[in-house]
Amino acid sequence: MLFMASPVAGAAINTNRTKVVGTGLTLKCSIDRETLGLSAEAAKEWQQHTEREFRLWAGKKQNCDALGLNNFESLQQLALISWLMNGDSFALIKQGQPTRMSPYTLRIHLVEADRVATPGKMAGSILGFGTEGQNPDNHNRIFDGVEVDSGGLVAAYHIRNTYPFQLAAEETKWQRVAAYGERTGLPNILHIMNNERCDQYRGVSYLAPVIEPLLQLRRYTESELMAALVQSFFSAWVYTENNPSEMPFNEVGDVVGPGGESYAADEQIGENEYQMGPGTVLHLNPNEKVAFGNPNIPTAGFENFVKTISRMIGADLELPFDVLLKEFNASYSASRGALLEAWESMKMRRAWFVDDFCQPVYEIWLAEAVALGRVKAPGFFDDPLLRAAWCGARWIGPVQGQLDPLKEAKAAVLLINRGIKTHEQVTRELGGGDWEANVEQVKRENELLRQAGCLDFAGQQNENALLNEKEGADD
Repeated sequence: MLFMASPVAGAAINTNRTKVVGTGLTLKCSIDRETLGLSAEAAKEWQQHTEREFRLWAGKKQNCDALGLNNFESLQQLALISWLMNGDSFALIKQGQPTRMSPYTLRIHLVEADRVATPGKMAGSILGFGTEGQNPDNHNRIFDGVEVDSGGLVAAYHIRNTYPFQLAAEETKWQRVAAYGERTGLPNILHIMNNERCDQYRGVSYLAPVIEPLLQLRRYTESELMAALVQSFFSAWVYTENNPSEMPFNEVGDVVGPGGESYAADEQIGENEYQMGPGTVLHLNPNEKVAFGNPNIPTAGFENFVKTISRMIGADLELPFDVLLKEFNASYSASRGALLEAWESMKMRRAWFVDDFCQPVYEIWLAEAVALGRVKAPGFFDDPLLRAAWCGARWIGPVQGQLDPLKEAKAAVLLINRGIKTHEQVTRELGGGDWEANVEQVKRENELLRQAGCLDFAGQQNENALLNEKEGADD
């Protein structure tokens, strides 16, 4: 697998995982209180209660994962990596048994993309698999396991119990999973994918456009490594000017000793054999000289080749060279520009992922929470408009990296003072938290400091003094 064999490919995948999801996207409820007719205090109370209930389900792996292996944050990481490597990933919506620790039955089962395939009998293939087929029951067409109706709408997915070319003891069988439940209208399976073309039903790997450059880079790196390894075998050479008729150095074959005994040449330890080691002092025979190897590895153009190919790969993947290889040797402005350019693609990729995975899972969970009576949401099942208002949410994740936090903070203060950005916007961009929660926490901390007779470290005087410091020149 290219992801496992190429460090540059692994860096691209892991960088996206770290920046898009990180330790996990956190739910922040954001209901439409005007549509719901709620006061600010009532809306805040409902949101805090719902977030606590969601953490009850999402925080434990046995509560949310059908396999009992990952909590919801880890499921996000796994789904994203699978999406980037394979082009898409699938999440089955299953029902488990409530426990004493969790009243919810919702379970998420992530399915490898290779398992979603067209059944062989429907594709007319004697090999057991095929790309395109037709469902004989309803005459729907099937594209790589995705069944669509006559209008092109996705109707179902076909999932096999084994992987392609797997030598399994059990017989390969397919299960048809309808895209949506007939009674609830909720999705039975989530397809995490980013479309790049019209009428596209399966995704394309994130690394697909740069497979050839990655392979060339890997081959060149392996050849350089092999050349260095071969040359390292030869540490020194001994040149001799002996008569050609005499026994050559390390002759292969039997050697006859002075007493007429015969033994193998490689077993001979005599004046023609030298052994090297730490602290060894050797005395050469007359007409002998030693020459040490001087391997020219890596070649002069190796580093430039690696950087050039990496820049080409990064440009296609929307990862600047500095971010891809974690090499920030340029000026502050150039490095910040690289981070900003990469961050734009990260934000877009996070929006895709939230729409395909996080938000649908939350809406399915919220429907169960309302049905169980653990979350009160009047009109949730009666009016689609009210349902959409109750389901409003934001997903908070890793923020853009900062090369100089002081400069970033000064710029943020200026933007807030000029009304260009709000405190909440700056908080999300720089810290990724919730501004209102931060204000309440700071209020409690300052109260404790005053009670203890300590200084208020968040005082305005200290802040103004810091912001008025003379800013040094950029690198």
